[in-house]
Amino acid sequence: MADVLNSYILPGRIANPLEGLEQARLGEQLGLSGIVLSERWDSKELGSVMGALSQVTQRVRLIAGITHFGTRHPLVQAGMSATMQMLSGGRFVLGFGRSVPPLFQKLGIPVLNNAGMTDYIDILRKLWAGETVCYNGPAGDYPEMELAQPCANPPPIIIGAVGPKTLALAGAHFDGILLHPFLTVEGVARSVKIVRNAARAAGRDPMSTRIYAIVVAAPDTLTPAQRQNILEARAVSYFMHRQIGQPIVRMNEWDEAPMSRLIETGLSKFEFGQADVAESRRQLAAAVEYLPREWLESGAASGSISQCADRLAEYLEAGADEILLHGTTPEQQGELVAELRHRPL
Repeated sequence: MADVLNSYILPGRIANPLEGLEQARLGEQLGLSGIVLSERWDSKELGSVMGALSQVTQRVRLIAGITHFGTRHPLVQAGMSATMQMLSGGRFVLGFGRSVPPLFQKLGIPVLNNAGMTDYIDILRKLWAGETVCYNGPAGDYPEMELAQPCANPPPIIIGAVGPKTLALAGAHFDGILLHPFLTVEGVARSVKIVRNAARAAGRDPMSTRIYAIVVAAPDTLTPAQRQNILEARAVSYFMHRQIGQPIVRMNEWDEAPMSRLIETGLSKFEFGQADVAESRRQLAAAVEYLPREWLESGAASGSISQCADRLAEYLEAGADEILLHGTTPEQQGELVAELRHRPL
């Protein structure tokens, strides 16, 4: 089972990305399949960190999980990705997310609709193929552009999704999909069905879209303080945003009332402001009282190492192709990876 195991590095808000280099080295030593980075512009800018990771690892895939549409001109995004393929020896995977509309609108970043996202990745693929792109539509206005050097081995393009429309979009157009943390096993099964059916309807092989189940792993080997940050605070950080939490709740067929009460606290102000990180995480963890314990227990992997491994196996049985561990980082995952290494798929 360890062959389909991936891990985030540098989860959440961090002050210095250098520690991620050692996390990536250790993840490769553990035998992980992929190292995943979620972009934050202040300290985890994608091109900078991924470029460094390409030089301190030799085997693992380097997965952008995620950057966002609209934050880079497509020629810049295509060139950065092609450069990453050269630097990494073809190990780069380009992952996108839909955006956080209220934030992006304040920043002046365009928020693409489904047609715009589809056109954007089509533009990237044409640029990598050496084509000249002349485009005006929902993805922007690009009179004429091309890469001087085509990309011989273009990276797979994946998307983070949880709502039915984006899941279907992934099945029809993308090479892979990152399912959101805190989906239950049943929620993952429902999501997988939507993706596979959409691929089939689009005339694609239903198994052509690689599905990653992102799972927050909080084994008993963690200290109480680590668990509070990794599990409780992280759960609150998702459910305090209606745009993020509501699709998770609906896919899991949960009652929305607890999430609505959490949102009313106004804690979402901590997400993108300049508040002290430790104090922000403490307040988020304290707000977990608004959420049913069932949400944390059924939407994550917790308990003993064996229990965590059992839950990861359940996600694979529900139809996920790969597991992406979140919250913990490679230096905390040795025992879990060792347990999984002895289990068949």
